[in-house]
Amino acid sequence: MPNLKKNPSALKAVRRDARKAVYRGAVRSSTRTQVKRARGLIASPKMEGVDDAVQNALRALDKAAEKGVIHKNAAARRKSRLMKALNKAKAAKAAQPAMATAPAKR
Repeated sequence: MPNLKKNPSALKAVRRDARKAVYRGAVRSSTRTQVKRARGLIASPKMEGVDDAVQNALRALDKAAEKGVIHKNAAARRKSRLMKALNKAKAAKAAQPAMATAPAKR
């Protein structure tokens, strides 16, 4: 317990903050898991199910920001970086077969 006065309102604030910390930790952890899963699928060569994973990650970030677990600008920044990575991976995958079928120069 922190070094504070032992009046009832201070003790109640400590109990309330402990409950909020547990809740926020759970929301933050599940959000990180969703983002990590999406990034893993983006990095995979097959990219199967990546769109659903990214949508779930974006939804989790929005909900965390809405609940005040993370700041709304932090959520927007993470969503932007995630979409940027997805678009880069899709562009690379689209360009890859075109390069493989091009005839070799002599």
